[in-house]
Amino acid sequence: MSESSSGARLAEPPSPAPVEPASRGHRADLIFAALAVVLVGAATAVGLYYNDPKSGVVIYAKAPPIFGDWLPHVGPGSAFAVLIAAAVVLWGPSVAARTPWRRLLAFGYLASLAWTMALVMVDGWARGFTTRLTTDNEYLHEVPNIPDIGYMLRSFSSRILEGAPHFWTTHVGGHPPGATLVFVWLDRIGLGGGAWAATACVVVGCLIAVAVPATLSLLGRHDAARAVVPFAVLTPGVVWIGASADGLFAGVTATGIALLALAAVGFTKRRRFAAFAAVGGGLLLGFGIFLSYGLVLLGVVALAVLIVGKQWRAAAFAVPAALAVVGVFALAGFWWLDGYHLVVERYYQGIAHLRPYSYWVWADIASFLIATGPAVVAGMRRTVTGAFLEKPKRSLLANPVLLIVLAAMLAVAFADLSGLSKAEVERIWLPFGVWLIPATALLPTGSRRWWLAAQAATALLVNHLVLTNW
Repeated sequence: MSESSSGARLAEPPSPAPVEPASRGHRADLIFAALAVVLVGAATAVGLYYNDPKSGVVIYAKAPPIFGDWLPHVGPGSAFAVLIAAAVVLWGPSVAARTPWRRLLAFGYLASLAWTMALVMVDGWARGFTTRLTTDNEYLHEVPNIPDIGYMLRSFSSRILEGAPHFWTTHVGGHPPGATLVFVWLDRIGLGGGAWAATACVVVGCLIAVAVPATLSLLGRHDAARAVVPFAVLTPGVVWIGASADGLFAGVTATGIALLALAAVGFTKRRRFAAFAAVGGGLLLGFGIFLSYGLVLLGVVALAVLIVGKQWRAAAFAVPAALAVVGVFALAGFWWLDGYHLVVERYYQGIAHLRPYSYWVWADIASFLIATGPAVVAGMRRTVTGAFLEKPKRSLLANPVLLIVLAAMLAVAFADLSGLSKAEVERIWLPFGVWLIPATALLPTGSRRWWLAAQAATALLVNHLVLTNW
């Protein structure tokens, strides 16, 4: 493909070596997937016991470990969801292997949109899409009450705590102001209301199907990039991309990390776009921490990309760009650290102080594994084995698949142990979960259709058995 400055960005030079190990470990993959099912079953059983008033414990999750209600149902999207899933399972791997790279990324994005919207329509247009972001706890509830953005930013921290004058609704107060600003800006340009807000979440959230494989390709693992495209499409996490703001957060930050990878390649090849890509990545990741406080942990994944890319010049442009975002918010009247400390205090004003850490510290992992799917579980097993238990053929620091997945696992571990996400992590940790998808590239070629089927089945079961709250 062309190596011109306009065409090199997503170009695919020859792959240096196959990414997957020999086709071994099938039994171990199945054992670990089965253990994940056992963990989910245990979290469900214990959670249902806690939901009994006689237990004396309150977990505030009617369909544990997922935040939602048990409600077996079908909808107008059910048949389409099954057909799309079957098509990706049957033809996805072969299409991914032979389609020109840029066209494949476009196909992946469109397939992700179609799959997400089909799952949305299982719940119906209103219940599954247009009213998701319009409840009293959501961002849109506050949008009509923000006529002055400058005043909103200056007074934001003073309205975080419950009991403060005009304190923010749950999601607005629980996040930095950037999350609310997205929906205020949409309203300002004439795209107000639940339908447009949900559309933004889906359209941006599905960018993960481009950003994740593009990052791997840019870092030299082109075979891995192709392998993960169908898995990025069928990830069970799209149940919450359609439609929750956390899906939008995942798309924004994933694109930022992909731009860092692009910058690393650009600096290596001395392309003019490199500095712009680095600044763009820094701006998106800097804005990311003003979407959700926990997204500061994505710095671990960003660092992994920079280490593999071996271009610290990208950091020299990206870090000041990210700090510039922090500076703009500070000048406007919102200091991130103040907001963070107040949010921790508000967190324990609500149901978090009743939800037991002893349950959620492991039940969170169960709900997160549902959102990532059994294929990712098997891939993580191979990641750990390849990184620590097998004699490495080359440095771990030069292997983007292993290093990025390990970084994402570390971010999840930090988030879990903090105790600041007790329940609802199937959506809250979406921005971390998308960076575990590269682990599926380690699955043997012959088994990938079966693992894709398992991913699709997980999403379909969740969407048809549980009415998720987000």
